[in-house]
Amino acid sequence: MSRRRADSHGSLGPDDEVVPYSDDETDDELEPSIDEQPEGLPSVSQLSDLNWQVKANDRSFCKQPQFQKKFFLCFKRCKYAGNAIRTYKYNVITFLPLNLYEQFKRAANLYFLALLILQIIPEITTLPWYTTLVPLVLVLGITAIKDLVDDLVSVTCLLLCNFEIYFTLFQECRWMQIQVGDVVRLKKNDFIPADILLLSSSNPNSLCYVETAELDGETNLKFKMGLKVTHERLQEESQLQSFDGNHCEEPNNRLDKFTGNMLWGRERFPLDLDNMLLRGCKVRNTDECHGLVIYAGSDTKIMRNGGKTRFKRTKIDYLMNYMVYTIFVLLILVCAGLAIGHTYWYQDVGSRAWYLYDGLNQTASYRGFLSFWGYIIVLNTMVPISLYVSVEVIRLGQSKFINWDLQMYYSEKDTPAKARTTTLNEQLGQIEYIFSDKTGTLTQNIMAFKKCSIAGRVYVDFSSNIFAEKKFQFYDHHLISCIQSKKDKDVLEFFKLLSLCHTVMVEQREDDLVYQAASPDEGALVTAARNFGFVFLSRTQDTITISEMGTETTYEMLALLDFNSDRKRMSIILRFPDGKIRLYCKGADTVIYERLSPNIKLLSIDHVLVFANETLRTLCLCYKDISRADFDAWSRKYKEASIAMRNREEALDEVYEQIEKDLLLIGATAIEDKLQDGVPETIAKLAKADIKIWVLTGDKKETAENIGFSCQLLTDDMQIYYGEDVKRRLRLRRLGKKPSPTSPQDSQPMNDHEKELRQQDFVDMACECGAVICCRVTPKQKANVVNLVKKYKKAITLSIGDGANDVNMIKTADIGVGISGQEGMQAVMSSDYAFAQFRYLQRLLLVHGRWSYIRMCKFLRYFFYKNFSFTLVHFWYSFFSGYSSQVAYEDWFITLYNVCYSSLPVLLVGLLDQDVNDKLSLMFPKLYLPGQQGTLFNYKNFFISLFHGIFTSLIIFFIPYGAFLQTMGQDGEAPSDYQSFAVVTASSLIITVNLQISLDTSYWTFVNCFAVLGSMAIYFGIMFDIHSAGIHVIFPSAFKFTGVASNALRQPYLWLTIILTVGISLLPVILSLSISIKWIVICQLQRNRRKFERQAEEPPKEKPTFQRGARSRRSAYAFSHSRGYADLISTGRSIRQKPRARRDAPESIKEAPQAENI
Repeated sequence: MSRRRADSHGSLGPDDEVVPYSDDETDDELEPSIDEQPEGLPSVSQLSDLNWQVKANDRSFCKQPQFQKKFFLCFKRCKYAGNAIRTYKYNVITFLPLNLYEQFKRAANLYFLALLILQIIPEITTLPWYTTLVPLVLVLGITAIKDLVDDLVSVTCLLLCNFEIYFTLFQECRWMQIQVGDVVRLKKNDFIPADILLLSSSNPNSLCYVETAELDGETNLKFKMGLKVTHERLQEESQLQSFDGNHCEEPNNRLDKFTGNMLWGRERFPLDLDNMLLRGCKVRNTDECHGLVIYAGSDTKIMRNGGKTRFKRTKIDYLMNYMVYTIFVLLILVCAGLAIGHTYWYQDVGSRAWYLYDGLNQTASYRGFLSFWGYIIVLNTMVPISLYVSVEVIRLGQSKFINWDLQMYYSEKDTPAKARTTTLNEQLGQIEYIFSDKTGTLTQNIMAFKKCSIAGRVYVDFSSNIFAEKKFQFYDHHLISCIQSKKDKDVLEFFKLLSLCHTVMVEQREDDLVYQAASPDEGALVTAARNFGFVFLSRTQDTITISEMGTETTYEMLALLDFNSDRKRMSIILRFPDGKIRLYCKGADTVIYERLSPNIKLLSIDHVLVFANETLRTLCLCYKDISRADFDAWSRKYKEASIAMRNREEALDEVYEQIEKDLLLIGATAIEDKLQDGVPETIAKLAKADIKIWVLTGDKKETAENIGFSCQLLTDDMQIYYGEDVKRRLRLRRLGKKPSPTSPQDSQPMNDHEKELRQQDFVDMACECGAVICCRVTPKQKANVVNLVKKYKKAITLSIGDGANDVNMIKTADIGVGISGQEGMQAVMSSDYAFAQFRYLQRLLLVHGRWSYIRMCKFLRYFFYKNFSFTLVHFWYSFFSGYSSQVAYEDWFITLYNVCYSSLPVLLVGLLDQDVNDKLSLMFPKLYLPGQQGTLFNYKNFFISLFHGIFTSLIIFFIPYGAFLQTMGQDGEAPSDYQSFAVVTASSLIITVNLQISLDTSYWTFVNCFAVLGSMAIYFGIMFDIHSAGIHVIFPSAFKFTGVASNALRQPYLWLTIILTVGISLLPVILSLSISIKWIVICQLQRNRRKFERQAEEPPKEKPTFQRGARSRRSAYAFSHSRGYADLISTGRSIRQKPRARRDAPESIKEAPQAENI
């Protein structure tokens, strides 16, 4: 059952879906027991459906049998969770088994464990057990240490938190000992340990200030309050002991909603979110408060809201896994072929040669079966065990480079770029679609009052205003004279509305008034009013006080009708000192125009169009006088809706509709939200990189379109298709694919298949466009658009935003980027990468993303190549060893090849390599195209690496093999023994693969040079040590190549063999590089010459500031996506003390910055 919202007539919005805070839990999951409601308000009898019961001061109540639930077979436990925190994975007992279990979920680790078991079987093993055990233990050990360090950080923090001291009503207890039903005493700066119902506080009227930065990232203070009845009757601890319980909804993840019912004696009191202190918040500016624990531990909203973390994987990850599976298949086929070869060989040769008799009377088929498993062990290095660990090391280093990039550091806010994940870096080099929010992402989200239209006249002038704040730049001589003369009633009513119709909270700090606004727009409007002499001073639950040109006036507030995304407006109903009742309303132009009186003249309509063409955010202001009888009748309906337990928001919206009609228009405001620095240039460069940018915004079409022109996403030579054009073209597409519709209902999809076809048509048509702007979309719709492109285009997507309304979109995209802006840190906390300005996106993608992709592709190609070159030597050797599973190298060389001899150079290439520097990467965005096309690493590259490895292994085996035939050394001895052959092939392999990575390296540093030479030096050093007589004496069974290295490598003939082998192995690569470089240089010179000649002939084009077409574009003001403080103001007291009489307004009145901590 999806929750329905009352229809907001005239909102002209899409049928937006009401979306839960977390995208992992839907409304169906939140309220499974609630059926569709009939029209009208829910009755009070429905309150009994709330089945989460809490009884204060009685811990035994929650342990009663009716509150037990099954959790495993017939075992039961209490449904009320304890308050202990446990987010760590391991403890002392579970660390080893649980970590090993998680690691062996990887197919490669499980495969090598199976190999180790096979090597224990004497009849099968062809290699010592340590050749597999040493690399496997290193891989598992490094991963386990990394997991343990990450978990220890969590354990330390949680231990400190669980043992923190708190005070319940009767005793001192620790955080982890708090239970549902406890009455807790909290003090200033305490973290709230559970979801608590606020009963009373030391502030007047039981007001409590909380900071929710840990919860939602917002840094401005929120206001909570106790009910009037608890404030009056629960101030003393003796009174708190007699307090009873309440009923409320089951635990859920909705941070923006709470429905409950307090039963005290025979009375029933409705509860909502404004009465709740949520876990994760912090008590501020409140000396002491008391509250009843409603939800604890895993039942709290912050824990429920955690949901399931989406594990994002890169396209290369999926491709790499498929390639590992391909290697598995090739390995099985090769081993099966060699096993068959051994079967036939034993029948024809082995069984007839007396000197090969081993005393085992086994059939040829059985020996072939054993040979199959023997070759599985011998050729196991075709599946690279260290691949995954090496990839993680490279990704970690690339993430650090992003964090350390000073060119992505925003000094004004001391905000560096932050890679919040280490698994997606190379995917930054493959982005095809970017989905961007508008406000706060492309724009600065710092609102400035620029123009206004009052009674058909526009007021605008930009000059210094010595009477206003330094930041306030609006000044109009005629407007000032109108206000000072008090002759123009419309002007006075205009600014009176701005000072009264809002949800801004005010706090007195010495001689200053500090405003806390729910959004920057709201703050800008109240600031404009106070700078023209209408100063908002204070408010209580029932009154609001302003200074009108030095005269202090208090109005009685009868109702506050708050903004939401469906209404797109807010209203306030006031009783003036003379008894007159008036409604003030402000909102988007479309919803206001449809609620105006039929006889009103829309004098400001043309001005709104002009404001919109200048990309300003507009808002219409209006009012209405209400008779006492009409208000009393409406007030009764309003009170019934405000205490409804089900669908309260929908019921209130219906009641609001009844009073917000026949309005009189006063004028309109225009607020400027400037573009961030570098946005047009960034979009232009990303477009040249063939990255398509879509803007998804909740603003009106006209506002978004004009911003599109400002940031050069839209240009004059583009043909723009609007909503109706899109629908018409989609209908034409459908008519071309199916018969004509036969019924009026055919415009709606008949089934899921029809719906999918329409979605695909929409995506196909949208992707043909150069730019797409989706207007008036909800957070859920933003995520749906991203998901459609991912689903039907199989494209790599990136979402970027700065607010809580962008979280769904950020989580849905392949990569989410958060901008730390004016709307809190929630987008950053949900993102994969974060920085302070949109312009840094071009460096993240075109530099870091491109480098990461190229490095990872080069690393993987080389990694597969060096393993094929190493392993397939065994394959060629099998043709000369009767397919007997004998190895071609020494056992310790096999063990250390991937660990010590060939790992460091390729790791450094994966970390440091550059084909061009960062400046050229930004200068030539077309260099980004190979990543989008996936040309640097795919199955074609994989098979090239395979065949390259086959060729190298052929050379490495057969040239030494030919050189050892009928060979005589300088001392008259023949160095053609197996051990000398193994040393020569191993030495040739090590030199070849290290020189090969040198040829593949584009950016040389001292570290690269040291790694290549050092790897070869390490090989020869270790080889001479393990071939020495001393170590053989200590471990005679493990080190059998005594003196082989010194004997073989003192022969010049064998050194010549090594040099010849290495030279022939690298010759094709050197020739290929020479030809390709020469061809690229010639082609590039010819292309650039023609390009420069054409540019010299073409005259430069002048670009207009913005498009001015025949079709006008109108903008609507976009409120904040979060609700204001209306419920707080109208349902409880919201000040510290009664307002004192003031003779004059304070000399210094300032607005608090949005991000200020109080």
